[in-house]
Amino acid sequence: MSTERRTAPRTPLDRRRVVDTALRLLNEVGLDGLTLRAIATELEVKAPALYWHFKDKRALLDEMATEMYRRMVAGTPLGAADTWRERLLRSNRGLRAALLGYRDGARVFSGSRFTGAEHAEQMEDNLRLFTAAGFTLAQAVRASSTSYLFTLGFVIEEQGMRPLPDEREEGRQGVDVDERARRMADFPLSAAAGAEIFLDYDRQFEDGLALVLAGIAATYGRD
Repeated sequence: MSTERRTAPRTPLDRRRVVDTALRLLNEVGLDGLTLRAIATELEVKAPALYWHFKDKRALLDEMATEMYRRMVAGTPLGAADTWRERLLRSNRGLRAALLGYRDGARVFSGSRFTGAEHAEQMEDNLRLFTAAGFTLAQAVRASSTSYLFTLGFVIEEQGMRPLPDEREEGRQGVDVDERARRMADFPLSAAAGAEIFLDYDRQFEDGLALVLAGIAATYGRD
């Protein structure tokens, strides 16, 4: 009988496997801890093996953001009968939910360049809807990008202020608004504003998005 040691065949390394592993690891270590070396260790390969698929970390982040977008679109179907308001509400709520599904998700998404053309289908549909509602192309782009940037910036701040998983296990709850109010007792309005700034992010987001949509309607005369 042969004494030659046999091992199970290893799953071939490809872009999809690298990205799936990177997104999973992101939730464990955050963006700052997500290094190519850490991803390679998780995949049980040497770091140089990753360079066959991604020339650097920026290229990997671009593909991670693209995959996040693919998953978001799959979970947020467009409404064929949407008004422009309904479309912006639907897409930005879906974006926030998708970004919150990953630790530092908004930071990964920010500044990334999509590696495919999947986003063009939804963009085309959105622009068609807006221009049919009377927006010029420039107005449609500005309305869409402004609401998108609001959502992205909001989630970056939201994720930056909320405690991390290990911090929640230690009982941390984010900003202590009562302690903040005590420290700012000489500034009563600013002290009282803490509850509006650091609590109930869901309500804050909905209120802010409503303000953005109201501004779009008022600016472009699209009630």
